[in-house]
Amino acid sequence: MLRVFQGILIGLCLLLTACSGSDSGQTAGTTTGTSQQTFKWKMVTTWPANYPVFQEAAEKFAADIKIMSQGRLDIHVYAGGELVPPLQVFDAVSQGTVEMGHGSPYYWAGKVPEAQFFSSVPFGMTAKGMNAWIYHGGGLELWKEVYAPFNVIPMPMGNTGVQMGGWFNKKIDSLEDIKGLRMRIPGLGGKVFKRAGGNPVLLPGSEVYTALERGTIDATEWVAPFHDMRLGLNRAAKYYYFPGWHEPGTVFELMVNSQAWAELPDDLQLMVETTAAAVSEWIYAQMEFNNHVALQELRSKQNIEILEFPPEVLAELKRLTKVTLDDEASNDAKFKRVYDAYTAFSESYKDWSKTSDEAYQRALGE
Repeated sequence: MLRVFQGILIGLCLLLTACSGSDSGQTAGTTTGTSQQTFKWKMVTTWPANYPVFQEAAEKFAADIKIMSQGRLDIHVYAGGELVPPLQVFDAVSQGTVEMGHGSPYYWAGKVPEAQFFSSVPFGMTAKGMNAWIYHGGGLELWKEVYAPFNVIPMPMGNTGVQMGGWFNKKIDSLEDIKGLRMRIPGLGGKVFKRAGGNPVLLPGSEVYTALERGTIDATEWVAPFHDMRLGLNRAAKYYYFPGWHEPGTVFELMVNSQAWAELPDDLQLMVETTAAAVSEWIYAQMEFNNHVALQELRSKQNIEILEFPPEVLAELKRLTKVTLDDEASNDAKFKRVYDAYTAFSESYKDWSKTSDEAYQRALGE
């Protein structure tokens, strides 16, 4: 089915290129219609080299664009650390060192705190709600406004779905067990974890296993069963907790330097936007498929305990999330503006979510 969709997508883009190219009024280098000008761009990511699904998706995006544009837009993809460090992707795109980047907005929390709402909010919306808000609820327009001062144009390109709660080297029976715990946990989840008494640490994926295995950190979240096993986290800790309260539907982003974007003709811009949306769905489907298979494998391992966070721990983390967000908003007008917009949509969306997905899960009785 995916290949059929891709074929249709490619055919439509080629047809668009052919039709627009018949306009004799267009000349090379214009930003409307089409041109025969070629563009060679660089794209950097936050992901390790050859990393499945995430880095694979960036490579797929570039390959699909090259086919659809008939080579007019040729994007060379660099994994995290190959051209710039993983956590400097936003800066590289902002400064025009490269034209494109792929990562997740919460990685830039130190520079753009309000960007975290376009990534994932603890106890917030899942992939369905995030897609509804971003694509149709004003989220994307607000996101673009937030990034505009940095010369960056964002668009969604991926979602992990609901993540796992993380790997721990001891059981979490109460909130007391979190106090003093050194855990790799980014974004707003990290701030809530800190308020709960833990010590959050931000590390790129390439450093997570070593830090956990050597005891530099006591716990880590990464993504979900498939990717966690690929990092070998099941060999570094015994207790695997769920649910991922801190990341219920983490959005990935495609970032484009605004000046480079303005130089693209309309048809290439459309190809980028359409392909980003298609790859976004490809990532989400891959995550759902691979994680259900990997979870079964993890359950078969005798040295792993897969545990649910105690209700009282989740209840307190949820309370602390509200306290954390309110506190951040009281000190940052830009943060508050996005927080208010996110909250307004989230509250409105809850009625449909409870009437549809949540009611259906109850009906299953599982």
